[in-house]
Amino acid sequence: MLALGACRQSPAPVQAPPPAAAAADLSAGAKPHGDHNPHHGGIVMMRGDLHYEVVCDRTGRGHHVYFTDAVRDELPAAVASAVTLTIKRPKAPEETIDLRIDDDGESWVGSGRPVDDPQATSARVAFTINREPYWIDIPFAAPAPSAR
Repeated sequence: MLALGACRQSPAPVQAPPPAAAAADLSAGAKPHGDHNPHHGGIVMMRGDLHYEVVCDRTGRGHHVYFTDAVRDELPAAVASAVTLTIKRPKAPEETIDLRIDDDGESWVGSGRPVDDPQATSARVAFTINREPYWIDIPFAAPAPSAR
């Protein structure tokens, strides 16, 4: 995982791209919602046409949240604001981690305590996009790929 630098102030959020942006990508041959594979080893989720990938780090040193559009083109991290990750361990108090935009502006990052039992742990990712707060609970560890 990446080493984290000092915290810095997050820039003002930008608006999510309008549907016309996704339509322009369609003309280039990309298919909306055609790619839900993790690009960073995390769990990919959707909210409308917005995709986000949550990467939970078992060591606690490098949690990340990445945002992409309907065709999975990367969006700047500033498309969202107030991004937090709440780690819910069995028989332990919840740990809320306020994430910050990384130095490249590509993802939200944060660090916390290590996770000893990722299969029994969950995470709540929360963020605000277009002034609308949103959250969802997800497994801490990505499910193992199914054998076919």
